[in-house]
Parts: sequence; C-alpha cells; structure tokens
Amino acid sequence: MTPADEDYRRAVDLLLAGELVGLPTETVYGLGADAANPTAVAKIFAAKGRPADHPLIVHIAGHDAVDQWAEAVPEVAWELMETFWPGPLTLILKKQAWVPSTVTGGQDTVGLRVPGHPVALELLRRFALASPGKPAGIAAPSANRFGRISPTTAAHVAEELGERVPLILDGGPCAVGIESTIIDCSRGAPVVLRPGHISPLHLEAVLGRLPDIETSAGAPRVSGSLEAHYAPVTPLRMVAADRLLDFLNAQRHRGGKCAVISANQPPQAGMPHAWRLMPADPVGYAHDLYAALRDMDHTGVDLIVVEAIPSGPEWTAVVDRLRRAVAGAGQG
Repeated sequence: MTPADEDYRRAVDLLLAGELVGLPTETVYGLGADAANPTAVAKIFAAKGRPADHPLIVHIAGHDAVDQWAEAVPEVAWELMETFWPGPLTLILKKQAWVPSTVTGGQDTVGLRVPGHPVALELLRRFALASPGKPAGIAAPSANRFGRISPTTAAHVAEELGERVPLILDGGPCAVGIESTIIDCSRGAPVVLRPGHISPLHLEAVLGRLPDIETSAGAPRVSGSLEAHYAPVTPLRMVAADRLLDFLNAQRHRGGKCAVISANQPPQAGMPHAWRLMPADPVGYAHDLYAALRDMDHTGVDLIVVEAIPSGPEWTAVVDRLRRAVAGAGQG
C-alpha cells in the first residue's frame, strides 16, 4: 500500500509546522515529529502520555545523515549500519551538542535508525529535501498510548490515538511486527539494550561474538526498556505447556473466561473462549504477537493466557516483549 503524493506533501507540511504524523515502518507504526524541533517533539510525549525522560529514536534517510546527529561514531557502528540499514536496528551513539534534550531524555547519547519501509524512507527523503541546510530526522516512538500494545496497522494507530494524530500514512501491515533491536555503541564494545528482529545470532556474524545483553542502570535509557510495557488492558499470564490444560480447566470451573495465545492446536474439548494459533517459528511469532494481543484484548475475557515459548537466542526478542507485557497487563 502506497500513500498518494498529496498525502506525502501534507505529511511533510505537518512536520515542518511542528505537528505529528503517524507513519509505517517495517517494525511498528511510529508517531513522528521533527526531531530538531523541541516543541514538536513535546507533542509526542503529550499524545502518548510518555514520561519526559524516556528517550526517542530518530529516524533518518540514510548513512550520510549520521554525522549530523552523532559524533565520534566508532568503526563497528559503521559496520553494523552497512550490514543492517535500512532495517530494524537502532544504534545508540554519542550525540552532537545541538541535539535537543527532549529527544535524548537529557542524556549525552542519541538513538538513530534508517527504517526499512518504503513509505517511511520516502517521507524521510521528502522531509530532508524540504529542510535544506539543517539536519532532517523524524523522532518516532510507537504510535500508541504509553506502555500499551504497539500498533502494526494504520487502524491500530487510529484506535490508540484518534484525533491526536492529524494524519496517518497507511503503508499496510508492518512486515516485522516488533520494535527494532537497540545496540549501544557509545561505551566501547557494542551491547544490546533491547532485543529485536535482528537477533544475537545475526549480530554475531558481524561482531565475531555473541553480544552482551544489558539492562543495567549504567546503560543509556532507551525506548521499550521499562519493566512493564507492550501490555494489554486484560490481565495476562504465561503458562508452561505441560500445565496449560489443567490451568484452563481450573479457570473454566471457577467461571472465568480465557483467551489463549499458543503455537499449538487447541484441545478437542473444553475450548476456552478464544484461541489464537501462532506461528511456531520466532520470526513469524514476533510478526503476529502484537496483533494477537490486541485481538485477544477485545474478546471480553477475564484473562489472556500465553503458552510459554521456547528458550534460545532466536526467541530473545519475543521473550522480552511477553515478559514486559505480563508485567504491565491489567493496569489500564
């Protein structure tokens, strides 16, 4: 799905005027504003209900814009860009002094990404052409209320934010479905701060080793790193496969209505209220995860049950999202 030329023009005009635009990326839909305009960026936080110290990712049109936003970029960061950009990889780098603190959460680092979606890239290209002589980037966290399920279609954005977004560019369903991998390249050896579609095994091919995954207080704060995040309003439980049927039977006997998210077929008898069959591979599961959580959140059940998924580095991103979703569920 490709927006009309007039939609791109209106999106650029809105960004230049300091307004918000919903835009598709290959990961999730973003809520975009001119990253060089602190007043515009503040509207993102107001629309989402996002804490002001939570940094944003700046989306840029290509490698040649990196030095406008970051300084002292290490060689390994350029290698990662060459391998994975455009794509679902965000790099944390030392920021240029001028970069607004509203974007960085008051830190001395900035997150940069070249998205791998044709609509996002075309918007970024047009925005750069309309902003001669100044750095052009779009700050764009996920286009949802803070802490809730990230949107993977334009309809999800409209459902989440409504009239708070003057324009949503519809680029169809997101191809990846979960947020970008975030790697900190600002403090020496690259460290994963948020797992994503680009797995530790992918990174090992470039880095020559499996990267460390860190969420300590010494690391820069990054998007999606709070303990509770990506959460449905309905309470959510993770249940081991060998306990799932007993758990569902117990819920049914006490009159509870459950919805299940599982990579296995539902039982022949004693079906819960709703059952979402997921792909058995980590990429497919990640792609469908947010849509499944959103759909199950709308079924009117008392509890969403997720059958526990496999362990292993290829499942790291899905495990991360589900753990945070469980922590934040039921708080709406």
